[in-house]
Amino acid sequence: MKKYLFYPGCSMGDVARSYMVSLMAIKERIGLDLQEIDDWNCCGATEYFSVNQLPAHALVGRNLALAQDQSNGLDTIMAPCSACYLNLSKTENYMGENQALNDAVNAALGAGGLNYKPGSMEIRHLLDIIYHDIGLDVIKQHVTNPLKGLRVAAYYGCLIFRPDVNNRWTNPKSQRAFEDIMEALGASVVDYPMRAECCSGHMPQIDRGTAYEMIRHLINGAAEQSADVIATLCPMCQLNLDMYQKEMNKYFRKQYSIPVLYITQLMGLAFGANPDELGIGSEFINPRAALERVGTDFPEEEVKPKQKKKDEGLPMPTIPSEVKER
Repeated sequence: MKKYLFYPGCSMGDVARSYMVSLMAIKERIGLDLQEIDDWNCCGATEYFSVNQLPAHALVGRNLALAQDQSNGLDTIMAPCSACYLNLSKTENYMGENQALNDAVNAALGAGGLNYKPGSMEIRHLLDIIYHDIGLDVIKQHVTNPLKGLRVAAYYGCLIFRPDVNNRWTNPKSQRAFEDIMEALGASVVDYPMRAECCSGHMPQIDRGTAYEMIRHLINGAAEQSADVIATLCPMCQLNLDMYQKEMNKYFRKQYSIPVLYITQLMGLAFGANPDELGIGSEFINPRAALERVGTDFPEEEVKPKQKKKDEGLPMPTIPSEVKER
């Protein structure tokens, strides 16, 4: 078993619960031992860094300090959320490069009895660990239900490669890690040029028109390649492409219907897990039709009888009680 400190981040217990559920379902099969950091806090997402740099870095620095104190010989933090991975990496890197920032962050941490020494922790994304540490051979060994014929658009999103402070990845245009994993599961990977473009982030709360155009661009790119599903690594990407797909359709008068699933869900299906074990079924765009074509068994859907609407006729006026008493 390969052991890592685990930073889940806020999304994994809420909007990305299916990411967490599916990760927990496959981790032991591929030899992952994850030690969750005790008392971790939010990474600040992305906006907080635009508001006030010092508190933003101190917020992230607290997680680094907690991980350092709880390391017990471990030196790697694994983050499955791309935004969390980015923020942890940035703060770790900037504290090492900027002595003034390092001193200011540690002064803030000192109020809580914490301190972080830059370089103590290595920050890595789940994709990096699956691809480089677990490896394709181990993945192939656990495939019992190959995703043969499933056309997958592998969508990295914009955060995992940028700024890549530790130089873990080659040029995003030529990177093949995600695609190689999908092919190891037996899926057919489609050409997807927009695989490292932004999903619109928090733009749906700021400017719906702009957000819908960015989402349309990504969905249309997958549709043009006849993708059955879009596979993703990031809670924000999954949320935007799944939850806002129908609203985007209404906005542009389109009829796209491409389900968006996590890498861990597709791995679990190929390993023989059932959809319930992997949190499949909570999506806005139902993946059932696409996944049944590759042999995924779903429970029978309950057909609820239509209730006949009572014919109550026109509403009748009522006489107030105080009038009746007169």
